[in-house]
Amino acid sequence: MGQPEYQQRLSIEEYLALEKETDTKYEYHDGEVYAMAGGTPTHSLIANNAGTALNINLRSKRCYAYNSDLRVATSRNKYVYPDVSVVCGRVSFFEELKNAANNPVLIVEVLSEETRAYDRAGKFMRYRMMESFREYVLIDQSLPFVEVFYKNELSTWEYRAYTDLEGMIPLHSLDIEIPMADIYIGVDFLPFDPENLQLL
Repeated sequence: MGQPEYQQRLSIEEYLALEKETDTKYEYHDGEVYAMAGGTPTHSLIANNAGTALNINLRSKRCYAYNSDLRVATSRNKYVYPDVSVVCGRVSFFEELKNAANNPVLIVEVLSEETRAYDRAGKFMRYRMMESFREYVLIDQSLPFVEVFYKNELSTWEYRAYTDLEGMIPLHSLDIEIPMADIYIGVDFLPFDPENLQLL
């Protein structure tokens, strides 16, 4: 996350007015606003694939995947736009902003060079402020690589990584598995050297 768009701090009302006037999504952190970076076609495709795969496997449950239009409140004065959010049951809100969900169980972010560090650190830290939040899925768009962080019954975060396009990704917070291949439908990967861990 870079520098805030404005030097002065904005109230929640001013933040909402800014989004409406500019038709731009902004993250809001204690009065500071940050414009959301535009994603690539591959980023959009993977996020859509992930949301679709989740909803297909959640049909027997009262849990639903939402796209990046759903604003999420990590606290009463911090608002972000995850690529995909899963809420079980009804969406709940804080009184201050009634269209920002504060109860996601699982969140998905598609990594890009611009947001990779933020998604792994600062954003993950903010998501962990939510009591409902139990699973974080990070999807690489340059190679088949999915990372999953899961909060277990002891409130300890476990980590798993998945690289097999023919394999399954278990999501413990939802008690489902989704095919790795479903996340990457339509994605053409660049040549990759696994020994050097870099794109050719």
